[in-house]
Amino acid sequence: MRTSSVETDRMLNGINVGDVLGLIGAVQNDAEAGETRWSVSSAWLGGTRNRATVRSFHIGGEEIMRPFTMDVDEPLQLGGTNTQPNPQEYLLAALNACMIVGYAALCALEGINLDKLEIVTTGNIDLRGFLGIDPAVNPGYNSLSYTVKIKGDGTREQFEKIHRMVQATSPNFANISRAVALNSALVVE
Repeated sequence: MRTSSVETDRMLNGINVGDVLGLIGAVQNDAEAGETRWSVSSAWLGGTRNRATVRSFHIGGEEIMRPFTMDVDEPLQLGGTNTQPNPQEYLLAALNACMIVGYAALCALEGINLDKLEIVTTGNIDLRGFLGIDPAVNPGYNSLSYTVKIKGDGTREQFEKIHRMVQATSPNFANISRAVALNSALVVE
């Protein structure tokens, strides 16, 4: 993320521009300052319900405490109790949320005041793959479509540039649009 000539001690779109510029400078000067590690632990609560727990994350070798929980369930039609969002809804929400952070921060760095920012993402999953009925059917998404609705005091060209930058720099956009290696271990107790 780079900025034009925006005031560094300014809050814009709920973003502290000086803090973001400070982070950019720190990572430019020391690549290790930009190294982050994320971890989530999930425990089964019975049926299709589970609870994901976040304890902390690491940045630049420092552990930052973040005590959060997220409950997960499935709709009744998929064997659940319909008490919480399901994993697909969390996945799409995580994609949208990551991109929204990018749009808000990049607009702030460019001095663009936002009035509206909304992302709607949709995708289809064929349950024949998930249920093991047809091994030729992908159990996940073949594609996702998303629409960004944005309004503010920027020009169309500025918003198009920021749109391209978000696609190029959003971690969750990258995680979903490119293959990510998954390394597994099974511990049977």
